[in-house]
Amino acid sequence: QVQLVESGGGLVQAGGSLRLSCAASGRPISRYRMGWFRQAPGKEREFVASIRWTGTTTYADSAKGRFAISRDNAKMTVYLQMNSLKPEDTAVYYCAADPRGDSFIRYDYWGQGTQVTVSS
Repeated sequence: QVQLVESGGGLVQAGGSLRLSCAASGRPISRYRMGWFRQAPGKEREFVASIRWTGTTTYADSAKGRFAISRDNAKMTVYLQMNSLKPEDTAVYYCAADPRGDSFIRYDYWGQGTQVTVSS
């Protein structure tokens, strides 16, 4: 099994930045597709960003130009750099892992989440 632990959340004012980290353990994640999701109060969980083992990244429209996902396979860690934060970015952010090496996306492992609160 793969364990994922997020950290780096907190309170920040609009326009500020945060860097979230997702530390993985149990199995190497070098070939995993890694993703960040978020869930705001009263809303369903939504996709934020993902990075394939090749380094290819994908972003939700809400994150494009502001967020950047990266990974350090040696450290078994995935990051989400969040800039120009907006109050609507307030949510619990979750890290997820897809261990399959094919083109079918299915996130089997999830972290516990870290709270991000953006004030006006």
